[in-house]
Amino acid sequence: MPTVTVKWQKELLKKVEIDPSLPPLVFKSQLYDLTGVPPERQKIMINGGLLKDDDDWSTLNVKEGQKLMMMGTADEIVKAPEKGPVFMEDLPEEEQAVAVGHTAGLYNLGNTCYMNSTLQCLHSVPELKSELIKYPGKTNDLDQSSHLLTIATRDLFGELDRNVKPVSPMQFWMMLRKKYPQFGQLHNGAFMQQDAEECWTQIMYTLSQSLKAPNGSENPEAVKKLFGIDLVSRVHCAESGEESSEAESVYSLKCHISHEVNHLHEGLKHGLKSELEKVSPSLGRSSIYLKESRINDLPRYLTVQFVRFFWKRESNQKAKILRKVDYPLELDVYDLCSDELRKKLEVPRKLLRDEEGRKAGLKIDEKKSKDTDVKMLDAEGSSSAKGESSAASSQEGATSESEGQLTGVYELVSVLTHKGRSADSGHYVAWVKQESGKWIQFDDDNPIPQREEDITKLSGGGDWHMAYICMYKARVIRN
Repeated sequence: MPTVTVKWQKELLKKVEIDPSLPPLVFKSQLYDLTGVPPERQKIMINGGLLKDDDDWSTLNVKEGQKLMMMGTADEIVKAPEKGPVFMEDLPEEEQAVAVGHTAGLYNLGNTCYMNSTLQCLHSVPELKSELIKYPGKTNDLDQSSHLLTIATRDLFGELDRNVKPVSPMQFWMMLRKKYPQFGQLHNGAFMQQDAEECWTQIMYTLSQSLKAPNGSENPEAVKKLFGIDLVSRVHCAESGEESSEAESVYSLKCHISHEVNHLHEGLKHGLKSELEKVSPSLGRSSIYLKESRINDLPRYLTVQFVRFFWKRESNQKAKILRKVDYPLELDVYDLCSDELRKKLEVPRKLLRDEEGRKAGLKIDEKKSKDTDVKMLDAEGSSSAKGESSAASSQEGATSESEGQLTGVYELVSVLTHKGRSADSGHYVAWVKQESGKWIQFDDDNPIPQREEDITKLSGGGDWHMAYICMYKARVIRN
């Protein structure tokens, strides 16, 4: 790759790399990291003209060591307040949002909205950020590309927390493409749109491997504890009468969509049933088996994917199911659980109902309920209840059983939506609930406040944004 020298004000930036396969906007993002001048303010003189975001490097004939000139002002450095203490309620609304956790948007580096929306949803999980901060570094069992992607995730999340203005995810994007080359596919010289669910899955898999603690640690599989769902399945063949059981761990539940499905809960039930064709030992040939699964262990954060895309042979692409499927702000998965797990949930659920009854002013039989001091850790997070930062609360082990018992009840904390007719085109956006209870729509570099009542309207039925992935946070109780 050729390197150039960029003169900006009194500074001379030497050996700045240009990747001819990437659009000039990526080069501008590099300069933003070096100078603090946002891409939209940069005026770069090259061969007698201004460099445009969509210029083709091959037509610009950039030479090794060529000197470019950039004009533009950097973002101001935040200075210490000159006035005395200001109460949060007296701040402008934008600054209030920042004070309670509303962080920066992410620049789109060329069809990277699928990646940006995935990152904003995952960034909203304080316990995950805490695990990334504690990441000890590469182990012998971990490959170098996974290590670098984990470091890039940690650093990017830190940048988002420290900034109000949009952040460039350049380093993360480079490491993502290095680990998973499919995200670097080009079409007519531009990077292709990708499937956000595939990006989510690959990032989750990488972090589940890299954030494993040494054997004997208090929480050896932190990511599994946060997001992992244990399933137990009954596999039955009606023709031969054979029956067996299976156990597996997954990181999301699937909401299958058909003409019978109008609500998320119905789709989840469909998703836990499937037909398999395999060889029957007793019949000596292939036969159909029915697989029925139940949840045997619940995570702190429950991820649900709406299976909206299917492969359409005629157009050779992933087509989209536009059917409206409603989803709730509060999801109860008790009836999707195994008998064993239901028994474990009975007492916590009783305590949950009692506590909600007290809040509603109902009279509770205190003799039957010994839990007058039960403290609810609702979906806004235990950290907000104590006035602590999200990282601090998670470092205390918010996901451990000693911190609370799961109830099977979850509250919606983020939605990743898709607008368009194909998974590999259109536009992805993240809608994330803040610790204050407010919702923010992260449309790449543009965070927009939203009303809670509008979040459940992203249920499909047209060409508007519709839910593709929902993340729910467990409501837990502790004594």
